[in-house]
Amino acid sequence: MLRHFIGIAILSWLTGGSAAWSQVKTTHEQILFYTPDWKGDRFPDGRPKVSDDLLKRALDVSIEDVWDYLREQGYENQFDGNWQALHMDKPFAGRALTAQYMPLRPDMAKAIAAEGKHEARIGDTNSWPIAELQLGDVYVADGFGKIVEGTLIGSNLGNAVAAHTHTGFVFDAGIRDQEENREIPNFNGFYRGYDPSAWAQMELTSINAPIRIGRAVVLPGDVVLAKPDGVLFIPAIVAESAISSAEFTNLKDAFNFELNQKGKNGAQFEGGWTAPKYAAFARWVDAHPEMLKMPRAEFESMLNQATQPRHSRRGPGEAAQP
Repeated sequence: MLRHFIGIAILSWLTGGSAAWSQVKTTHEQILFYTPDWKGDRFPDGRPKVSDDLLKRALDVSIEDVWDYLREQGYENQFDGNWQALHMDKPFAGRALTAQYMPLRPDMAKAIAAEGKHEARIGDTNSWPIAELQLGDVYVADGFGKIVEGTLIGSNLGNAVAAHTHTGFVFDAGIRDQEENREIPNFNGFYRGYDPSAWAQMELTSINAPIRIGRAVVLPGDVVLAKPDGVLFIPAIVAESAISSAEFTNLKDAFNFELNQKGKNGAQFEGGWTAPKYAAFARWVDAHPEMLKMPRAEFESMLNQATQPRHSRRGPGEAAQP
């Protein structure tokens, strides 16, 4: 037993106390554990860093089109609806920085407060995630749906979130100072409800850990797409392909709508995607280059895949059909 204790003490000393601390903020290595397939840039904290261009492109696609692609890839738990918003008519997109809150428990709160002191953190724990935010982030918090005394921000913290992100937040919880938060520039947020009460009887338990938002699972670095219909959390490793797929669908729809309006689609108002129709579609895209958001090479690849015989399309590990 003594030898075991000495080993723990030495390990703690060699790692600067990391064996005893860093229980709230997820480490760089822990984020890598959950996102090993991401090959792009990362933040210093380890979160995947999708490009600013991709975030802009995300705003121009529908939730349904991205959601369809995610389900095809096995991601069936990435959407949640029934929100209130500061500006429901202003969609936003950003990279998730996650936080989890739980009901207050004194002994746990004491341990977390000690960690905060060790890390020189200031303020209540609901301000700690805000200090970690970067430009283009979305502060995503699991507040277990609490609204009364579950108000994770008021106008002061709202201004802080806006200053750090120029984007906003998604809270499975409440907010206060709703009117003042609506006046903050470069700021939007989705939340469960408004209440004038102050935040109470809650405790931060994690920063940048996997969390649940309603029926969705969120990892740090996910692309958050917030629109009037709801919020979609797009895994970083499929964000580029998901958004490109949705853009391809948008282009097909726009072309098809034009055919329908001109009475050139016959009875095939939705389908009828034969090889000649795809060829006409490609010419139409050439004539409307301003509508192409994805790289041209990616469009050509998707067009080629779409025109292949259906039996030859298969996913990884699927055998070709005889």
